[in-house]
Amino acid sequence: MTKYTAITFFFLLFARVAWADHTIHVAIDHAPPFSEIDSQGESQGLIIDIVSELLKDAHPHYKIKPVPCPFSRCVRMLAQGQVDVMGGLIKTNRREQTMAFVQPPYMVLSSSFVFYANKNSDIEVNNFDELHGKRIAVMRGGAYYKEFDEDKTLNRVQVNSEHVAFDLLLKGRVDLVLSVEETAEVAMRTLNQPFEQLKKVNYRHTNNIYGHMAFSQRFAKTKLAIKLQRKMIKLAKSGQLNKLVAPYQLPAIPSALITE
Repeated sequence: MTKYTAITFFFLLFARVAWADHTIHVAIDHAPPFSEIDSQGESQGLIIDIVSELLKDAHPHYKIKPVPCPFSRCVRMLAQGQVDVMGGLIKTNRREQTMAFVQPPYMVLSSSFVFYANKNSDIEVNNFDELHGKRIAVMRGGAYYKEFDEDKTLNRVQVNSEHVAFDLLLKGRVDLVLSVEETAEVAMRTLNQPFEQLKKVNYRHTNNIYGHMAFSQRFAKTKLAIKLQRKMIKLAKSGQLNKLVAPYQLPAIPSALITE
């Protein structure tokens, strides 16, 4: 086998042109209530609802194949083109180098990045500097805000889900959990975790937080992906996108964010 033939064979064996067989692979991490994977491995959630609506009518012959994965692996698979679509991603300069973000965002939160501590602890944090020396549980592969993301001296404890993060906090294995206030509290109620055993420290970072759908770079170049992007804008303009996010207790998308 020549070197060229070997390379070609390897590429054909492992490369996935998912849409070629009318299948769109959507990465799903377990983050109730926005996305869920049950004990049988079946997936459901908002990103599935949105992609289904985008395919409706014009592209009914395409099938959605959920790909369950921990958050960090989902992000990595999207960046490497092993899946086509993922949802709930905060746009960062680093991520824009490996994936294509779809406009407009569908999770639009005027919320805060909040640090939770065990209610029975004596931990206090009044400013950013007081985070140093504390064990902070974060989502593996997650993006938060610039000051936090760029400080390499912080003691981050990376976990695969917020459920695990809060379990570690309640067991005293970490000092703090960093999360988006609005979505974390919805998730804790959904998972029946004892939110009353937690407290929020004084320090927080308040900002508009946008969660996007993103395509792999390879999928983003296809005619189908371009059509889905256009349909996403139409869904937002018609108000249908707001109807899709409403059952997940998410606010409507501001009209200022709906641009061509």
